[in-house]
Amino acid sequence: MFAVNFMLSAIGKALARYLNEPNPRYRPLATSDPEQLRAVLRPGDVLLVEGNTRLSTAIKYLTQSTWSHAALYVGVIPGDAGVDTEPRVLIEADVVQGVWAVPLSAYSGMHTRICRPVGISDSEVQRVVNFAMASLGKNYDLKNVFDLARYLLPTPPVPTRWRRKLLYFGSGEPTKAICSTLIAQAFQSVHYPILPQRHVRPAPTDDCNDCVQETFSMRHYSLFAPRDFDVSPYFQVVKPTLTASFDYRAMQWSEDVYFVDAIQPGIPMDARIGHD
Repeated sequence: MFAVNFMLSAIGKALARYLNEPNPRYRPLATSDPEQLRAVLRPGDVLLVEGNTRLSTAIKYLTQSTWSHAALYVGVIPGDAGVDTEPRVLIEADVVQGVWAVPLSAYSGMHTRICRPVGISDSEVQRVVNFAMASLGKNYDLKNVFDLARYLLPTPPVPTRWRRKLLYFGSGEPTKAICSTLIAQAFQSVHYPILPQRHVRPAPTDDCNDCVQETFSMRHYSLFAPRDFDVSPYFQVVKPTLTASFDYRAMQWSEDVYFVDAIQPGIPMDARIGHD
């Protein structure tokens, strides 16, 4: 049994390294440079990342979302030496490295989104941050790697109604985590909602026969995907370019290029006008 587990672990690590390689054809839709992010991010913010790896492709397909990865902003970690003098301020679960801390520059040039919990107290934010920091060093759940690898076919035969359920396949071991699971656990540790299950039942009183009682229950943390922080009604989307006196009139537009896309670097205006 030990030999089998060792072999599966070795295969899983090799597969993880393969899936974690960047896709050279990746082109981000939009970016925020690290300095813009640094000026806006607060501890407790969730940074969603589009991702540019083979693994990202599978996650985006299964969740039908732009976002394939999530990291928690914790601020400067006390006593941390950083990377090349740059502080490590994000905690994430990486498929190869496990749960570790990275600097903002790790996602430079990638499409990102900031999701900020609303109404949470400073002390609760600190508890969320402490939960994430206590998870540093844990392993990534390699069972997820085997499962996700099956959906990297050009057209994976997975019906839409089953895609989300396919994310619920982790081993469940407390020493293992995936990116959205780790962050969901951190917020659930202070009972902060992400996408709770809503229950409504009749609760008549002497003065109100039609009154109802509304209660909520937590979804299991392994069911959360990065997109859930984006669609959650309890997280605010923060866009760095719009937080500091944005004026579109001040943008400098190139005069010799009218149309730009990921296929053609640029088409001169006189060649574009009059064509569909």
